[in-house]
Amino acid sequence: MSSASAAIPQPGRTKAFLRLVMIEHSIFALPFAYIASLTAMYEWDENIHWGRLLLVTICMVGLRTFAMAVNRIIDREIDARNPRTAHRELVTGAMSVRHAWTGALIALVVFLGAAALLNPLCLALAPVAVVPMVVYPYGKRFTNFPQAILGLAQAMGPIGGWLAISGSWSWDAVILGLAVGIWIGGFDLIYACQDVETDREIGVMSVPARFGIPAAIWGARVCHTLTTALFVWYALATHAGVFFWLGLLIVAGAFLYEHRIVRPHDLSRLNRAFFSVNGFIGIALFVCALLDLVVRGLGP
Repeated sequence: MSSASAAIPQPGRTKAFLRLVMIEHSIFALPFAYIASLTAMYEWDENIHWGRLLLVTICMVGLRTFAMAVNRIIDREIDARNPRTAHRELVTGAMSVRHAWTGALIALVVFLGAAALLNPLCLALAPVAVVPMVVYPYGKRFTNFPQAILGLAQAMGPIGGWLAISGSWSWDAVILGLAVGIWIGGFDLIYACQDVETDREIGVMSVPARFGIPAAIWGARVCHTLTTALFVWYALATHAGVFFWLGLLIVAGAFLYEHRIVRPHDLSRLNRAFFSVNGFIGIALFVCALLDLVVRGLGP
């Protein structure tokens, strides 16, 4: 086999890498980057700029892929000691560390390249966006609040989406970014509850491990109340119309449902809350925000 052909990733490795980074979970962050980008387009000239929207997508997927790959690489020894995560590709050997790093670096280059094509400010701030992605997996080693770092990382999506279009800072985007960051940090509090016993045994730090499951659930409820308030603030700041407000009602209802099915002494429906409800929240608000912008004049 030639060196050129040997350098081409095998289909099995590609599939394993996509499983490693859980590429389908991009659904959590992408809708909010789109909301920010499309709102910025509406305020700019009321036209959808498809090329820029494609670059925003590439940036988001590239950065998230890099972050997930680095997370899995750094956490592989912890994952091996947790029965829930012991099946992950770097633990089982389905993916080597070298190939995981290769995929992560390719994703980083793609992210930086797309940022460079957007505007100089996006390229200048791109390294800033990378920092929390690398710090987050170490967070559980030195703080009981790693979800705060995760929230900071996720908050950058909407802010970056707005910068990609306008090329300038926007406090409206910061409001939306904070809402998204607190939302994701909140449901990660819930998700971490399933690992409490293992985390305490192996020394992983988290809110549930330090303060208990009831405290984590109540913390998530506070986070999602703040998220709803920030969404309302964003709607007021951007003069949103009726469809966006309808989306907020749907989101509020989904939050109530999520916290109804996940209780401190009943985590049996945790995966439904984490994957189904939170995935629905992002899509529902995006659809309503898009309808609102189109009704108000945003066009192709």
